[in-house]
Amino acid sequence: MLVEELMNRNMITLPPTASINEALQLLEKHKIRHITIVDQDMYVLGIVSDRDVRDASPSTFLDTSDFHILNKEIQTIMTSPVITIHPMDFVEEIAYIFYDKEIACLPVVSGDKLVGVVTEKDMLYKLIQLTGTHEQSSLIEVKVPDRPGELPRVAGVFGNHNVNIVSVLLYPYKDPDYKILVFRVKTLNPMPIINDLRNAGYTLLWPNNIMEPKR
Repeated sequence: MLVEELMNRNMITLPPTASINEALQLLEKHKIRHITIVDQDMYVLGIVSDRDVRDASPSTFLDTSDFHILNKEIQTIMTSPVITIHPMDFVEEIAYIFYDKEIACLPVVSGDKLVGVVTEKDMLYKLIQLTGTHEQSSLIEVKVPDRPGELPRVAGVFGNHNVNIVSVLLYPYKDPDYKILVFRVKTLNPMPIINDLRNAGYTLLWPNNIMEPKR
């Protein structure tokens, strides 16, 4: 999946000369956590988080004369330079940037100009969609040998039961000779599939304690 399919094109931006108070108002109004700072041509100059604004704001316990701090320009507290991504980058790759750099928002730039933003919340929501956890489904984890052809063989069991697969994930196993296939399938009664997978010689890691009901 590409970034352009995930990014938010309705960006909230400010010029570097805007006040900290303006940033505070936008953060509260739009219920967002980051504002990208751009010039008149939409070139990214910096980024400001709600924490930056909070840290720069005076305490409500201070004298009102201290609130002149909110009139300072936002460029005095913005983070610069900014890590940016491109619309044609892969979502899987930018997920690592979020993790590695410990950031929560990435401006999307094309032709050096801001065209969108991606937040960690966007990434989390997309993960939910990709794994199918938002749909009514059953989860089945199968331990398989790490060799060609295992995925279609296991998937064929689901096909034999005319059950749609919502999502498939592949995880490493502690023994490098095996992998874990994680299926979400569109059925609330996975027992017939589970029994057939066991009869085919596969080990189920989940569910691993369900026995076939006695007849």
